[in-house]
Amino acid sequence: MASLNKVVLIGNLTADPELKTTQTGISVTTFTIAVQRRYSSAQTEGQPTADFISIVAWRKSAEFVCKYFTKGKPILVCGSIQTRNWTDQNGNKRYVTEIVADEVGFVESKNQGDSAAQAPAHGSSLGTPSFDNTGASKFEEVTDEDNLPF
Repeated sequence: MASLNKVVLIGNLTADPELKTTQTGISVTTFTIAVQRRYSSAQTEGQPTADFISIVAWRKSAEFVCKYFTKGKPILVCGSIQTRNWTDQNGNKRYVTEIVADEVGFVESKNQGDSAAQAPAHGSSLGTPSFDNTGASKFEEVTDEDNLPF
């Protein structure tokens, strides 16, 4: 049976991300983004207009997010949904659903927003390459137009 677990989100950070390190020295950050909902004009007032999605980024992606993103800035996140459960100190069963980021990138162009203007192009997303957990850019410059694949 085939399966697919892929999420693509664009939202705004709800707080400044904090870089943490595991006991084995791996960089990690958790942050929340607000993602606007699409509503029809028939929706009633007072309804929530955004979902708040928890994101976990590891290694180079975590370092990238903490270096270039702050509260309120838009961010692109590509990843997968992960669920976890555990028993807390009081014996209560706890559950969480979060997105594990495989790629993160800018939504604004270099000329928009303060942090995007100062960041290197390898982290940009729209019209420029994205940045993944391996630290490698997924962009390959083609110098000879005769070798284009299309």
